[in-house]
Amino acid sequence: MNEIRSKIGLGIAAVTVLAVTVAPGYAQEAAAPAAAVAVDKTAATAANVDYVFNTLLFLMTGFLVMWMAAGFAMLEAGLVRTKNVAMQCTKNIALYSVAGMMFWLVGYNMMYPGDDWIVADTIGKFLPVTMPDPGSDVANGYSTGSDWFFQMVFCATTASIVSGTLAERIKLWPFLIFVVVLTGLIYPIQGSWEWGAGWLDDMGFSDFAGSTLVHSTGGWAALAGALLLGARAGKYGPDGAVNPMPGSSMPLATLGTFILWLGWFGFNGGSQLALGSLENASAVSKIFVNTNMAAAAGVIVAMVMTQVIYGKVDLTMALNGALAGLVSITAEPLAPAIWQSVIIGGIGGVIVVFTVPLLDKLRVDDVVGAIPVHLFAGIWGTLIVAWTNGDANVIVQATGVAAIGAFVFVSSFVVWAFLKFTIGLRPTLEEETDGLDKAEIGIEAYPEFGQGSQRI
Repeated sequence: MNEIRSKIGLGIAAVTVLAVTVAPGYAQEAAAPAAAVAVDKTAATAANVDYVFNTLLFLMTGFLVMWMAAGFAMLEAGLVRTKNVAMQCTKNIALYSVAGMMFWLVGYNMMYPGDDWIVADTIGKFLPVTMPDPGSDVANGYSTGSDWFFQMVFCATTASIVSGTLAERIKLWPFLIFVVVLTGLIYPIQGSWEWGAGWLDDMGFSDFAGSTLVHSTGGWAALAGALLLGARAGKYGPDGAVNPMPGSSMPLATLGTFILWLGWFGFNGGSQLALGSLENASAVSKIFVNTNMAAAAGVIVAMVMTQVIYGKVDLTMALNGALAGLVSITAEPLAPAIWQSVIIGGIGGVIVVFTVPLLDKLRVDDVVGAIPVHLFAGIWGTLIVAWTNGDANVIVQATGVAAIGAFVFVSSFVVWAFLKFTIGLRPTLEEETDGLDKAEIGIEAYPEFGQGSQRI
């Protein structure tokens, strides 16, 4: 009996040892797939978080940039005379709408063709944008619609720049025809050279948020139009005199500038193109700081300089000083230290103070000062990138400025010339004298102070 009990005890012990040694092996085999699933879920969650935050960045900063359309409208409404305010408001809401249509039909895919170039690294494909099903829109780290919207509002900004320069003496429909060409062809072609991974990008050209691709492009198109259109009637005298034509509302112009300043945080901050990590979130916040400080420096420098030169502070120069500071920092708002941003924006203010009267001496009539702000400050901002970004080269930067400038100016000049000699650009002298609100729109912005007041 004792022998039997002993054998049973040995058997139990053997089974116990076997269970102890074998069970962990089975547990490990069972745990391995579970761990792999956990890793996959963690990776998927991280990817989803990146996707959501990147999409949110595009949408939120995109509607800030869209709000810049209101800023341009108010700035222009304040800087034109009373008889042309309704015309400027009409142009701005129309150009934003036209830009959206054209960027959908051809602009976006031409600017971002991927591998589908018509001319390698130079001209992209002519195809409208299609939106994938939301459940399958996972090819990129953001939604397709958010990216299209963000890029579209940049396109509309370019057209807004042209509107202000040519105010008070251009007919509505020729202007909108030009906007069709600008937003559907000119802007996306040159934009593809850098942001669409074209030939300038291959060279190492750098324009973070568009000092050249957006702002100088609008400035070159405006300059070409101003040269062909000519000045407003009575702006320049035969003896070289420059006759001031004060704007209708400095409060509106100031409000427009503040709206543009606010929208610029979306313009530059959204161009980080990602918000799904601590580093990207910190980068966006640094961009906000540099953007704000550059604008502030532009204001202060413009105010001090006009006080010293003219004996009084010029509000319009202060407003354009803010915008010039913003344009100047747009090409590289991430790399600079704060003190460098202040210098870059401050020099933008200097550019405005000197080049606004220079254009008058050359008899180039720029109603709102868009050419000094967007073209000249845009060139400055693009060239100075090499100071703060070690990967940039000033020769390459200058090459990009020259190439884009030549393409945009020549192509714009051709389009303006075609319109001038076919359907005409200018209203009659009588219509211009009466105001384009009456001649082109039929609605006065301020009827109590215009023709409408005489009907009551």
